[in-house]
Amino acid sequence: MTATGEPLEIQVGERVGRVSGLLLRPPEPTAGYVLAHGAGAGMTHSFMEAIARALVTRGIATLRYQFPYVEAGGRRPDPPGVLLATARAAAVRARELLPSLRLFAGGKSLGGRMTSQAAAEGQLGELAGLIFLGFPLHPPKRPAIERAEHLARVARPMLFLQGTRDDLADLALIREVSGRLGDRATLHVVEGADHSFGVLKRSGRTGSEVLEELADTIAGWCRVV
Repeated sequence: MTATGEPLEIQVGERVGRVSGLLLRPPEPTAGYVLAHGAGAGMTHSFMEAIARALVTRGIATLRYQFPYVEAGGRRPDPPGVLLATARAAAVRARELLPSLRLFAGGKSLGGRMTSQAAAEGQLGELAGLIFLGFPLHPPKRPAIERAEHLARVARPMLFLQGTRDDLADLALIREVSGRLGDRATLHVVEGADHSFGVLKRSGRTGSEVLEELADTIAGWCRVV
């Protein structure tokens, strides 16, 4: 295994074929996280690699994976059915690789939303919870909550990590969404962060500090749910 992770393949289905994955596992893991990428970048994006490395130091194994359009070198996301099938296949593979661990799933932006939709449709089996790294609640400058309606059908605990400058999730609306979910939802607000969890220099914070905050919050939440 490299510092990036152990390369592997995930069989999505006969029509879709296989996609690549990366398993990063600490010596004595306490939990597993199936981590999907966002729409504009794949599993090897610097943020995806950094959060996986930060989590492994906290005892959390991660299985990152590609959606088929990224695997094929494309930029336009696959149809929803293909994305959901890939999230489901990744969860199945994670259970094979990490059979004794409590398993969480989710990911960055689009990857988190596709995972939650698959969970809402009962496609992911038993999960300990869902973790969203910037849930994409609406398009930029078009605030709405329709994209979150399916979350009412997710029976497991959910952790939302959202930046105060996220242009894909108005903070008041994401508070409303998490409030409607009651005890199932935990909202952690990252001060000054945008949708990519970047912060401005004038904030006095660094990207590394934000990353540590994200990893600490995820690890702490996984221990108590």
